[in-house]
Amino acid sequence: MTFSICVHEEYTDDEGESQRRFGVAVTTRLPGVGTLCPFASEHGAVATQALVNVELGAKGIEHLNNGLGVEVALQSLLSSDDGREKRQLHGVGAQGTFAFSGDECLDWFGHVEGPNYTVAGNLLTGESVIEATAETYESSDRDDPLAKRLIDALEAGHEQGGDKREDLEIQSAALIVKTTEEMVMDPYYNDLRVDATETPIVDLRETFEKATQGYEAALEKYADEVDNDENAGA
Repeated sequence: MTFSICVHEEYTDDEGESQRRFGVAVTTRLPGVGTLCPFASEHGAVATQALVNVELGAKGIEHLNNGLGVEVALQSLLSSDDGREKRQLHGVGAQGTFAFSGDECLDWFGHVEGPNYTVAGNLLTGESVIEATAETYESSDRDDPLAKRLIDALEAGHEQGGDKREDLEIQSAALIVKTTEEMVMDPYYNDLRVDATETPIVDLRETFEKATQGYEAALEKYADEVDNDENAGA
């Protein structure tokens, strides 16, 4: 399932409170990757790919939600998975990162772990795909929404060649961002999927832009109701 990035960031909200956010984004030369690969909650983000085992992602997030560290959670799942050498599994939690690429994944495959992020890919044109993805994320402007920066990172990998299966024209991409911050209205652009297209990154970016416009319009239309809900909870 091509290449993906998982991210953990700490930030300060508008009230001066410390918060965490977790994001995951993925693209591949097959339809519907958003139903299989990316998983996230306010406790972490996980991507399961190569010969996909969806249970690794779902249970990985469940373990993180129950308080396990990401390395313990994901390694324990792999240890009981007979097909692990055909899998890639990586993710981030509040206290660390984890990345695994089985020896039987298809070339080119590999992963990289950075400060609070992981990138992994298989069936790629080369290592430069994940390197560009990681470098673009690392140099991104923290003032921009994480969803936008994840798309930028995917685009950088895509421009390096991405998935090498050029005969497969129908592609997909997806992203999920979760945060510990309580919001009256969650941004619509934090959970996006493009399930079947020949231009997944272009379409994911356009979907992000439309979702951002819709979110801003909704905030403006329902500003009074949002203010009343916030004051009621004060």
